[in-house]
Amino acid sequence: MSHMVKIEEKLYQNRYIVDESRPHIHIRSADVCSGSCSAKPCTVCCPAACYTLGEDGGVTLATDGCLECGTCRVICQDNKNIAWDYPRGGYGISYKFG
Repeated sequence: MSHMVKIEEKLYQNRYIVDESRPHIHIRSADVCSGSCSAKPCTVCCPAACYTLGEDGGVTLATDGCLECGTCRVICQDNKNIAWDYPRGGYGISYKFG
């Protein structure tokens, strides 16, 4: 029986520098998330679990730990409610193995 590595263990090996003065992702309108978006795919598709479903039905975003994969902006294509850009130089993800 092999030892299965959890995704959290792999993500922990990466380094992330948060740009608190200018996050590279933000939700354009909280009303869209809690209103017209019933599926909230960002809360299940983000591999770094940056999006969480709130008790009020809204979505909360925490950019620290973001893998910069762009999944959220692709999955939110119908609503176009996620503003996404690469972090400024010196900020964001630094992969340990690559």
